[in-house]
Amino acid sequence: MTNAAPMIENSTTKLSIGALRSRLLTLWPAVLLYSAILIAAILALKLPGAVDYVGADNDDTMRLVEVRDFMNGQGWFDLMQYRMGLGNGTLMHWSRLIDLPIAALIRVFALFAGARTAEAIALAVWPLLLTVPAMWAMGLAGRRIGGVAGMHVVLGLAAMLLVTSNRFLPGAIDHHNVQIALVAIMAAMLLDEESRPLSYAVAGFAAALAIAIGAETTPLVAAVCLVVAINWAVEGARFAPAAKAFGLSLALSVSLFFFGTVPPRLYSAVTCDNLSLGYYSLAAIGGGLLLFAAAFTSRAGRTVRFAALAGIGALVLATAVIIAPQCLHNPLADLDPMLVELWLSRVQEAQSIFGTDRQDPYTLGLFYATGLFAIAVCIFRLVYRDRIRIHLVLLALLAVSWGIATIQVRGAMFSNVLAILPLALLIIDIRRISTGDTEDPSAALCYFSTVLMSVAAVWGLGGDFIGTHVNRSAAADGEPVASQSCGSEEALAPLRAQPPGLVAAPTDMGVFLLRFTDNRILTAPYHRNQGGMLTELHIGLAQPAEAEAFLKGTGVSMLAFCPGNPQTQELARMKPDGLYAQLEKGIIPAYLQPIAQPQGAAVRFFRYVPTGS
Repeated sequence: MTNAAPMIENSTTKLSIGALRSRLLTLWPAVLLYSAILIAAILALKLPGAVDYVGADNDDTMRLVEVRDFMNGQGWFDLMQYRMGLGNGTLMHWSRLIDLPIAALIRVFALFAGARTAEAIALAVWPLLLTVPAMWAMGLAGRRIGGVAGMHVVLGLAAMLLVTSNRFLPGAIDHHNVQIALVAIMAAMLLDEESRPLSYAVAGFAAALAIAIGAETTPLVAAVCLVVAINWAVEGARFAPAAKAFGLSLALSVSLFFFGTVPPRLYSAVTCDNLSLGYYSLAAIGGGLLLFAAAFTSRAGRTVRFAALAGIGALVLATAVIIAPQCLHNPLADLDPMLVELWLSRVQEAQSIFGTDRQDPYTLGLFYATGLFAIAVCIFRLVYRDRIRIHLVLLALLAVSWGIATIQVRGAMFSNVLAILPLALLIIDIRRISTGDTEDPSAALCYFSTVLMSVAAVWGLGGDFIGTHVNRSAAADGEPVASQSCGSEEALAPLRAQPPGLVAAPTDMGVFLLRFTDNRILTAPYHRNQGGMLTELHIGLAQPAEAEAFLKGTGVSMLAFCPGNPQTQELARMKPDGLYAQLEKGIIPAYLQPIAQPQGAAVRFFRYVPTGS
């Protein structure tokens, strides 16, 4: 009897461990566990050093401004930013589909907290919540291609990628985190080996939602559609239910988002940076034609199916040429050359692989190495005919996303996510080899190296280490660069004592002026506001007498001058006799009256008083 209690306790412990282990073999418990660890890690690493509850990206602040406008009564279909740009404002290209959940969270938290606190909590919760669907999709994809082992390896790699990314940090409320989750969902659905219609219906919905949220994913969505269409053409009747589900879901969903988010007055407008008639017609026609072809030609021969597919492609291409020919090239290609030189060429996420190499070659590994490694792995697997369908699908998605990244580095976030899947399979296979031959150290070394090469952050740390030492050596012989916070609440505080008006300020200050003051702004870093951006550049470059003409003509009432702003420094260097260069030297034209501000303030404010007033 004396040994009964320990035996019962021991068996209970074994039972509980076994139950826990069996639960972790299923998807949702594993996803929730990894997500909880990921969220805890993000909070532990990022919150202690946080200085603001809004993300560091300009887009995070602009999103907050739009959410506030929406909550203050601006209409669902009204996407004008009335306080930015020339004339009556600037029509933005973002979607209310992101504004809505953020606004709802703020409303919920406002029930038991003050307005600012509720806003801060909502902005922290939203990106953290998005880790769950992203991790679910990655875990599901891992389980579909590699079983339980694949699920855990993929979840582990995904957690390491997301914790080192800035897209899921508290305050990161731009739409890129939603896009990452949608890309992961589309990949997971396409990797369903049983080709269940539900999986492909979800893929069609995710594709439509990705288009509705932002144009960055459009090439990847096109690749998803092509993968589904070719699958149907190859497999015929067996794949027909999946193809029909995808086509129907895509056509219906994109119709729902088009009529649900685009104002009726813009139904006929074609824009290439958001959901408009161009992308809507292509998605709806393509999805509808795929549904029709799968319904009526699936039992015909493969030649007939490929002929039908070629016909669909020709019709979709003809639609693009007729309705939206301008969208067949980069929307930013139409920017004024001055904006390209003085703004776009300095935006890191808009750089090509060559621009990144010129600006900061030490980040190339972070953006491109993991994706390129995964592409090589897919090609190797296909050469040896190993799990052909899985690696064909992944190669198609990876090639497109990595190709996008070479044109604009912002695409690297998608290729790094997709790279996890083939690399997880490689890690599993090499681990099996290394554990089977414990006496061979090269096998263990190969396994360890493969794991490291599969983590984008490792490439980033390596590049950062090299770059730090190189830059430290270069800085020893150079001049220190001025660094000031031009957009902080403290720096902009003097404006709150002034009557609101139109402020001319450097591009990067614009969104912060919108957030912290009631003023209108001439410019912010958005390509739809070319007129305002160009005007601000001309003000800074023009000689003082000529600059006044720009100030008067646009109705500017105040000018903000930040000597530490990189663009301001560049304009002063380019035109030593220009307004910004003169202000840098302390030479103030008579039409600019200094506004009172604290000693040593980062920004100097002036009220514009027309000459002769």
